[in-house]
This record gives sequence, structure tokens and C-alpha cells, in this order.
Amino acid sequence: MNSDDPRAQRTRARLKAAVLDLAARQELASITVSALAKRAEVNRATVYLHYPDVDALVTDAMEDAVAAVARAAALCPLDAPRDRVPGPLRELFEHVAGAATLYTRMLGPHGSARFSARLRERLTAELAGRFSAGRRPAGWDDVPADVHAAYLAGALVGVIAHWVSAGQPGGPGDAALAFWRLFRTASAPAPHG
Repeated sequence: MNSDDPRAQRTRARLKAAVLDLAARQELASITVSALAKRAEVNRATVYLHYPDVDALVTDAMEDAVAAVARAAALCPLDAPRDRVPGPLRELFEHVAGAATLYTRMLGPHGSARFSARLRERLTAELAGRFSAGRRPAGWDDVPADVHAAYLAGALVGVIAHWVSAGQPGGPGDAALAFWRLFRTASAPAPHG
């Protein structure tokens, strides 16, 4: 199948909208291909023609969200004061709060391992790219840039997952500030002695 074909693009868009609609209403593990096909007004074979399973479809449907999270992380000035959350980080947590049910389902115990891995991979790539471009905090030369980036990406995904599963205590501003303080500590070089 030609993925550039407008008909294929329209079908994929309908499938993505259908899976996100269903995921907003029920746990991912309970979404069936039959329910997806019915919601998207296609047959089951069409679903399988485009995606091998529900997990692949929902991960593809969340690609814009993954890009938004990665972009926000990449835009954060790493030298901002500890008690002043960078705007992109606050926007990231506001974005997550706006789709909290979906993020809870995607990152929860019955969520999508593929989505979680994709989010970590994209964040790691953004941060590693930033570090390779010379925008890495000083004092970390003894840690490979990709390992440093993976550590920070995993921390952000973990904090988001915890925050949404806990019902978003304190709101996006408090969550962003708490993460920023941790991030600044994890990005600050250890004292050598």
C-alpha cells in the first residue's frame, strides 16, 4: 500500500481518531479491533492493512503528542533558575493535563509499552541532540551524552506517569516546578573532591 495515497491517509486519520476516542473512554487493553473498525467505519481487514495491532495504532495516533513533549523538553533553557520553571516545561505539563485521561491510560499499568518506549526514545534523541550541539550543562564530561539524555528522558516520563496516575496533584505549575527542581539537580555536576 502506498502511504502517500490520499485514501490511505484519510483511512489512517479515521483510525487514529477512532482509537483516541475509544482510549478516552476505556482502558487500552479492552479496545478491540472490531470496536476500532466500527468506530472508524471500516472493516477489520482495513485496520490490519494499516496497523498490526491496537498498540501500534495508538502509538502512531499519539505521535503528535510525543513530538510536543519532546519539543518542549528540547526548548527548556538548562540554565534557568531552580525556582523559575521554564515556559516550555510549564506548557508541557499543561499539555499533559489537558489530555490527562489519555496519558494515564497510555502510561499506566495497562497502557502501551510501545508508546512509553517511543516517548522515552524521542525525548532521549532530542536531549542527546541538544547535548551534542554543545548545550549540555558543564561538568558532565565523564558521562556519555546519550546516557545522560536517556536518564533525564526516563525521569521525565516517570514523573509524568506518576503525576497523571495520582490525579495531577497541585496542577501543572506545581508538577512542572517539582520536575524542574529535580531536573536541575540531576543536570548539575557532582562536586569533585
